[in-house]
Amino acid sequence: MHYTGTIWRPPYEAGSLIIEATAGCTHHKCKFCTLYEDLPFKFRPAPMEHIEADLLEAQTWFHDPLRRAEEELFGLSRTKVDRVFLAGANPFGLKAPHLLQIAELMHEHFPQCKSIGCFSRVTDIASKSDEELLRLAQGGFDGLTIGIETGDDGALSFMNKGYAAKDIVEQCQRLDAAGISYAFFYLAGISGEGRGLEGARATAAICNQTNPWLIGANMLTVYKSSELHRDIEAGRWAEESETEKYEELKELVGHLEVSVDFAMLGASNPVMLKGHLPDQREQLISALDAIITDIGEARLRDYRTNLRHL
Repeated sequence: MHYTGTIWRPPYEAGSLIIEATAGCTHHKCKFCTLYEDLPFKFRPAPMEHIEADLLEAQTWFHDPLRRAEEELFGLSRTKVDRVFLAGANPFGLKAPHLLQIAELMHEHFPQCKSIGCFSRVTDIASKSDEELLRLAQGGFDGLTIGIETGDDGALSFMNKGYAAKDIVEQCQRLDAAGISYAFFYLAGISGEGRGLEGARATAAICNQTNPWLIGANMLTVYKSSELHRDIEAGRWAEESETEKYEELKELVGHLEVSVDFAMLGASNPVMLKGHLPDQREQLISALDAIITDIGEARLRDYRTNLRHL
């Protein structure tokens, strides 16, 4: 398989066939991000011949030679793939015709494939017309994962995210109209020391105007090679404590009104949680309270300090 560097995927894509469509990030300016710093380039689409070769290789994984005669006799499919996840920081940043060509290859090699997912920036959606979004939905694109990070405009600007909170709402409403579902990644701690609760409330206000099927919360982890670490050393920004991040998450959970799964499943989370809002709001808040009181700042900070890689 043609994989470049570390391959990142959301926890809920564990059962998907993962095919590299891009390497690196089209934006590559977020102050906290160190995920692609080892690549010798900023962004690179995967050659179409590599994608097709990987699909051919993947076909062999799902074919049991001992069942060949039975499958041919009864006309059964030799493939068991119903979802493909395109690897890369934001494959949805590729132009619509390019994405549709990839979709054609997916369906050619895996006819049972029902949907194609990937990471997307808010700006990737904005770069496509309504007609293109409809065509992508018809081509199987669904279940995008969007790292909105926050609805706090101050934090979005400081971290160089390249969009504002209103853009999240506008572009996700366009996805709704096209019939493309999506999940959000929220980054606890991104607003900085003393501003977590404000950032959480701003994020809830944005999320309540959209329709994500899941909001996945991750914890900001500041690595020394990041631009954000240099800002901290220069006194331009201060990091939240670990317990402050959990207070922030309590505030977010308390203000979300949309019906949505809420999850904390990535490696940045020392404790994994998942529940549905609004019906499991009290249980989630109680669990977050227990983390604060029973685990405490010292142990949570020790986990953060020793987290070598996300």
